[in-house]
Amino acid sequence: MKSDIEIAQSAKMLPILEITRSLGIPDDYVELYGNYKAKLTLDLLDYLEDRPKGKYIVVTAITPTPLGEGKTTTAIGLGQAMGRLGKKVINTIRQPSLGPVFGIKGGAAGGGYAQCVPMEDFNLHFTGDTHAVATAHNLLAAFLDASILHGNPLNIDPLTITWPRVVDISDRALRQIVIGLGGSQNGYPRETGFDIAVASEVMAILALTTGLKDLRERLGRIVVGYTYDGQPVTAEDLRCAGAMAVLMKDAIKPNVIQTLENTPVFVHAGPFANIAHGNSSVLADLMALRLADYTITEAGFGADIGAEKMFNIKCRHSGLRVDAAVLVATIRALKMHGGAIRVVPGKPLDKEALAKEDMEALDKGCENLDKQIENVLLHGVPVIVALNHFPTDTEREIQFVLERAKKAGASAAVVSKVWAEGGAGGIDLAKAVIDVTENQPSNFKFLYPLDAPIKQKIETIATKIYGADGVDYLPLANRQIRRYTRLGFGNLPICMAKTHLSLSHDPNLKGRPRNFRVTVREVRASMGAGFLYPLLGEMRTMPGLPSDPAGAHMDIDEDGKIIGLF
Repeated sequence: MKSDIEIAQSAKMLPILEITRSLGIPDDYVELYGNYKAKLTLDLLDYLEDRPKGKYIVVTAITPTPLGEGKTTTAIGLGQAMGRLGKKVINTIRQPSLGPVFGIKGGAAGGGYAQCVPMEDFNLHFTGDTHAVATAHNLLAAFLDASILHGNPLNIDPLTITWPRVVDISDRALRQIVIGLGGSQNGYPRETGFDIAVASEVMAILALTTGLKDLRERLGRIVVGYTYDGQPVTAEDLRCAGAMAVLMKDAIKPNVIQTLENTPVFVHAGPFANIAHGNSSVLADLMALRLADYTITEAGFGADIGAEKMFNIKCRHSGLRVDAAVLVATIRALKMHGGAIRVVPGKPLDKEALAKEDMEALDKGCENLDKQIENVLLHGVPVIVALNHFPTDTEREIQFVLERAKKAGASAAVVSKVWAEGGAGGIDLAKAVIDVTENQPSNFKFLYPLDAPIKQKIETIATKIYGADGVDYLPLANRQIRRYTRLGFGNLPICMAKTHLSLSHDPNLKGRPRNFRVTVREVRASMGAGFLYPLLGEMRTMPGLPSDPAGAHMDIDEDGKIIGLF
């Protein structure tokens, strides 16, 4: 079997103008980035204004394991299968962060014969959107420190500053640093740190904005700290929001590429789901919905994270409503959740043990599947379970999972073989999605009202989605919640920052944890993005590299061909 990059490099791509023309997009709305990438101008939305919206499908998953469950692969493969059935389809996905690309998770283009291409460009710098986000973010940080140095006219209390710097590399050494050393001309010495660029509020804003005017206003509302008398200090106060918007003028335009089977893919924004809201941009989805019969988007990590945030944050801000959810599972991941093997950090997984039929572990692990189906149904959205097939899966295991999924409330459950077969391996899945969306209307609803108190919203997510018994707040979190309530920040949705490796805040609790409480150590305000985000447990906003990072296996030959990229 060829590697992902070998499959991608042998792909027969069409010129990107052929892809956009197939959607009926006039060339005037397309800005080329070479032959196989382009951006779509925002006035395309005005051109499409009177067109009806197609069906809106989100692809989510069970709780991830180190093996990977194939969520992006399934989303891309479903798009390819829809194309084979003659449906006008667009995939909308996020741009990957260079942190995971060079770290542990790998790329985000899909895998096998269900990928988007050009894969190398997509996984690396692409069209520079993330760099624009990081530059705009760091410009605000520089403005902030300069204002304090030059007489502090805004009366900013340095101890209250909440705006770090960002870089799009996993670098744990930057989590906590001291700046301003070396004398008074180098700034005011203070403790700060770096987040990864995709965790920036600027990235969250990019993913939620509806246009340039909205972007500019959102950037102005960013809170960077507080005055000595407790009032918020914004990017507008620092006179930086306009310059930030200037830096984002091209990044706000969605990107378009294609799959291995030449169906269109809109790529825009890249917020992490365990830190931010984990969904591609509202702008890309708005365009896709008026251009296609089916828009297939992807929400990051499990349904308890990316899908929950899509429903309660992205859909609130955009007014969009989801017609159906595809929930991806694998038998080997379910067995891992059931205790078939123990994960030890730094040690290779015992894949041989996972390949053995183990009905007891599978039965136990399916509790996670049950809960994630329940999490989607809590929002009134019908669920189709896609069992991502591996050659080691036995027929008994397959039938057990399919039956278990339907018993748990899934409208359909089918085997997907898109990794090995491309769109042909996703026909059953595509037919199931079409059937459900045509015959089972979504009864979409939010999990909580915005006017509920902050703690009540946090506790609703923790108890209903995670299955916790309750929530404990550290003193800092309590102080922040009181401040936000006093300042009128309380009527915002909640964006939980927690581990993606468990339904709980503890990554060691697999399957469907019970009899646990969630700990909130801090609550941050993203006023520009329009949400509050509690940090649960030991959740970090800057990842670190593993002992054997993916980047160690990458290289380039004398002809410029990239090797070792997955």
